Amino acid sequence: MRAFSRFSPALLAIALLATGGLPSRAQDAPAPGVAAEPAAPPADESREARLDRLFAALKREPDTEKAAALANQIQTAWLESGSATVDLLMLRSTQAITGKDAAAALDLVDQAIVLQPDFAEAYNRRATLHYTQNRYALSMADVDEVLKREPRHFGALTGLGAMLEELGRDREALDAYNRALAVYPTMKAAQDAAARLAEELSGQPA
Repeated sequence: MRAFSRFSPALLAIALLATGGLPSRAQDAPAPGVAAEPAAPPADESREARLDRLFAALKREPDTEKAAALANQIQTAWLESGSATVDLLMLRSTQAITGKDAAAALDLVDQAIVLQPDFAEAYNRRATLHYTQNRYALSMADVDEVLKREPRHFGALTGLGAMLEELGRDREALDAYNRALAVYPTMKAAQDAAARLAEELSGQPA
């Protein structure tokens, strides 16, 4: 298990970009700078309606780069708390993560959750922080909170799969990866992990 002092670039990207995923043996990050091509959204479109539209497009998009751009837009929407105070706390937690100060980052995220307990991305950030400290039970509990609020959170689902794998719960891990793929079919990390686990589990008793 990697320590916070050896924070990997992949995990740092996860924490800062709020993919929600935790490091797996096949983590891939959405391609930056790739422009998606959705129709211009209505000016009065709500955050929920925007997410529904983006998820619908993500599910049917066969092109990997275009799908990654849609995923980036979803991640951006996930970070919108609607509260300037919560947004500031999340920004400061990002700065603490960059400075490898896990305790400060966790305290800031805890404050965000107290102020806005329905904000899924705060739980997602805390799940990542708990993971870096080897606190799997707490991390998985926070992933559960994320999924209660946003069942389509492909990052949280792949993160859950990664943790379940490390705990030797491969069938549950495969289920988590497949749930992520149902939302984001071209997500390579989930594709690779699901294919590998399916092969390893083939022929084994259920």
